[in-house]
Amino acid sequence: MALMASTRREVDIPSYPVWLMVLVPFAALALQSLISLHFPRFDYIDLPLLVTIYFGITWRHPVGGTIFGAGIGILQDAVTQHPLGVFGIGKSVVGYLAASMGIRVDTESFFTRLLLIPFFTLLQSAIVWVLEHRMIEQPYAWLWVHEGIRAAANAVLGLMLFALLDKARRRD
Repeated sequence: MALMASTRREVDIPSYPVWLMVLVPFAALALQSLISLHFPRFDYIDLPLLVTIYFGITWRHPVGGTIFGAGIGILQDAVTQHPLGVFGIGKSVVGYLAASMGIRVDTESFFTRLLLIPFFTLLQSAIVWVLEHRMIEQPYAWLWVHEGIRAAANAVLGLMLFALLDKARRRD
């Protein structure tokens, strides 16, 4: 198992049906907003973040990952009480880094994904905290236990979601 690809040709960029690439982000946003209304503990899970991470690491295109993350983040800002752009900035950084990581590291591995999902979850939480607490000066608490549970929960659900989305790839 090679961790590094020596050329761009060695990196197999998967393709997905167009309907899936449109449906999955909107379904993630809808589920996130609807379920969070009825189950407050569902806020530990961030489905739009998981979709951003997945498509970032599989597309392996940093500009595409950034645009995808920004788009899904701004749509998430629109359906939450956060200031417009906070999730957009956080998810665009995560999309860029996930795509950049997908170029250099074998992201198909279970253990790689198990490490990347909590890392990106904590990174996005840190970005949102800096933007809301430090720059906008709104009350936003950083609770280490909460963020640790959130990272672990996203990792577990993310691994299941990633396995499901892997099955939807077009095979050439």
